[in-house]
Amino acid sequence: MRAERNNLAEMIAQAQGKKPASLVIRNVSIFNLITGKIQRGDIALCGDRIAGVGGPYRGERELDGTGLTAVPGFIDAHVHVESSMVTPFEFERCVLPHGVTTAICDPHELANVAGTRAIDYFLECARRMCMDLRIQICSCVPSTSLETAGAVLGAEELRRYAAEPLSCGLAEFMNVPGILTEDPEVLAKLELFRNRVDGHCPQLTGKALDACLAAGVRNCHESHSLAEAEEKLARGMQVLIREGSVARNLDALLPLITVGNSPFLCFCTDDRNPLDIAETGHLDHLIARAISGGADPLAVYRVACWSPAVHFGLSDRGLIVPGRRADLVLLSDLERCQVAKVLKDGVVVDEQRFAARGVPPDPSQFLNTIRCGEVSAEQFRVHSTRSRTPVIGIRPLSLLTDFLERDLPLVEGCKPCLPQEDIAKIAVLERHGRNGNIAVGFVKGFGMKSGAIASSVGHDSHNLCTVGVSEEDMALAVNALRETGGGFSVAVNGRVLDLLPLPVGGLLSCHDFETVAEELRRIHAAVKATGCPLETPFLQLAFLPLPVIPSLRITDRGIVDVEKFAFVAP
Repeated sequence: MRAERNNLAEMIAQAQGKKPASLVIRNVSIFNLITGKIQRGDIALCGDRIAGVGGPYRGERELDGTGLTAVPGFIDAHVHVESSMVTPFEFERCVLPHGVTTAICDPHELANVAGTRAIDYFLECARRMCMDLRIQICSCVPSTSLETAGAVLGAEELRRYAAEPLSCGLAEFMNVPGILTEDPEVLAKLELFRNRVDGHCPQLTGKALDACLAAGVRNCHESHSLAEAEEKLARGMQVLIREGSVARNLDALLPLITVGNSPFLCFCTDDRNPLDIAETGHLDHLIARAISGGADPLAVYRVACWSPAVHFGLSDRGLIVPGRRADLVLLSDLERCQVAKVLKDGVVVDEQRFAARGVPPDPSQFLNTIRCGEVSAEQFRVHSTRSRTPVIGIRPLSLLTDFLERDLPLVEGCKPCLPQEDIAKIAVLERHGRNGNIAVGFVKGFGMKSGAIASSVGHDSHNLCTVGVSEEDMALAVNALRETGGGFSVAVNGRVLDLLPLPVGGLLSCHDFETVAEELRRIHAAVKATGCPLETPFLQLAFLPLPVIPSLRITDRGIVDVEKFAFVAP
């Protein structure tokens, strides 16, 4: 208590200029997100807090801010670190220099493989990291009963995390049917985290949307159209505007970003791979695109900095005012969001700061998680007596799919691929050693002319998934992942063209993000040999096993009509 009182006295003295501040950023333009005005002056920091704004101030250390504009640190309102394909320590090396000082993280990718051990691992990482990584507690492991995951987390398993100080609540609640049918296990989870529940409500409307809000779901990052987002906003649901590597909703939702709406909006990336971050950026890219699209800079920076702080109860950040946390981004260009320097807790972010973190938590407990047998081409054959066939229709750069139907020929009692009509086979193979399930179906939109690709990233249960126009190459691509412990693979004409290993849970690399970005660039180039033109083929594939986003999906248990929450015959 005495130490806290001394620190408070020190801050008061520095705020009045009676003592030199720990650090002064001199002659900087300060963007006030309350008034919308830009003020030139000093920012005085006392340790990890802002002591004063305006000045002039004296500092033990000084930083010249001439020509720069200071804004609060950015907050990613919903992110799966695993989609960066690197460990949390590498994730912050990747995104903190882009101004992301806080991220609301849902670790349910690794949790679907390893259960509570994954949550504990992320919490331990968060305790040692520079950036503030808030760990939401995984709500739906697995996402539904229509798939097989490596773990099952019920209310009792989650109970010990209900008061976790590094968490802002329950992570995205995907089991909407469980809410609407008042499933007792679902209600028990919601009760544990009452009114601290993140949402996942794609295309939900009317009374069903009301029911989720009444259950305590408070936000959603799955709005794909302006009308959908406007209805959620009008009902009091915080709308998280997402711009990931596959799901990109900013253009559709851009008209929402006004000064009036800004308190009820946040930005998020959800799933963004390291290559996209390296080439175009993170939230800084989203901010620049929103402003270039015509949104008011005050509204945009409120959505990026202040609104998520308020929404998630992080009242110590989001504004550059005395007493708030010294999470600051210095920009050389406000409208283009060009980051010149980042301060987290009053310390400049650089490699020296990252080196001071010490040894990261050991992820080796998540190795060797591919526990399925070798597969053969015969296992990808679809035996049938009818030609009418459900086909998953993908939408490039969207998570939504279409429920298509096609008449496929029967060749010796089996349905073949039709590459000339852009119809390939897709399969999901249970890989957690639970039951050995294999489901096979058909998909349109990959544009493949030959070969196959495979992935151990298959949301959210992360079973092995493969798509191709050659059953032999599908088997080859899958078996390559068995041998390497997971990742991405490409096979064409009986040969593995490339392989990106992700041995940590079949989801993460042991390498730095620069190496992974280069490996991803290389394997994307290899996919071109199949004829596939998609920008992010592995992420597009990875979301097809997720049975909580309309309309047609495939899990290890079969083809799922998401609207009916039921299986359909292939």
